[in-house]
Amino acid sequence: MSTGPGHERAVADRHLTSLAMAARTGAPEEVEAFTRAVYADVHRFLAHLTDAQSADDLTQETFVRVLSSLPRFASRSSARTWVLSIARRVVIDRFRAASARPVVADLADWQAAAERHQPRDLPSWQDGVHLAELLTGVPPERRAAFVLTQMVGLSYAEAADSLGCPVGTVRSRVARARRQLSASLLEAERPA
Repeated sequence: MSTGPGHERAVADRHLTSLAMAARTGAPEEVEAFTRAVYADVHRFLAHLTDAQSADDLTQETFVRVLSSLPRFASRSSARTWVLSIARRVVIDRFRAASARPVVADLADWQAAAERHQPRDLPSWQDGVHLAELLTGVPPERRAAFVLTQMVGLSYAEAADSLGCPVGTVRSRVARARRQLSASLLEAERPA
């Protein structure tokens, strides 16, 4: 019988998963037992991804999501893997929200400073309109995969989760959308 660290981890994961399955009913003592069993791992993981101060807030947000999703936990993976994937999404969501939030500049001429820091050589708004028109010709399933990965910035795995299909399907759809868009661009640039 194996008694190494890997075996101990597997036993701990099975125990944690059984606690999660018991906590699905919402009984306070079972929810508390599950939360106590996984709390340190979540906090340590989030502190590693961010910093100790942010980890406190992110841990709370993670458990809000975990507890609201717990009744639907089906143990397709270990409870530890499931909870840590939720924690990772909490961090990603926090970074995305922070990057979307405008930063207040303490400058007298903030408008000139903002104009100096604008990215150069980006497509114009007309290019964006043209791309939107070209995308209408792409079949919806390819368009969704292309927009999620190439325009929104999701990873292929995140897009696959969002679309409810395998990662390979997303890759295939994106490649086909790119080929179709390239062909459409070449066609549009040909002299009449």
